Amino acid sequence: MDIHQGDCVQLTSGEEFFQVIGVDDHHNRCWLRRWPLLPNGSPVFEVPLQQITPSRRCAKVSLNELSQTL
Repeated sequence: MDIHQGDCVQLTSGEEFFQVIGVDDHHNRCWLRRWPLLPNGSPVFEVPLQQITPSRRCAKVSLNELSQTL
């Protein structure tokens, strides 16, 4: 899988969006945080690469969330 730090992904079991914080290709793991970020920060968690799918919607989600808070 071609995943890089900063990419937007979704868990295969859900609809929420996450930002890739780090990737360990040798162990097929990555670290994610919820996107858009929560007001007090978003905790980072580790998942297998097989449990994520790339998404190009993070920018749209971020702008929509921002406009709703203004």
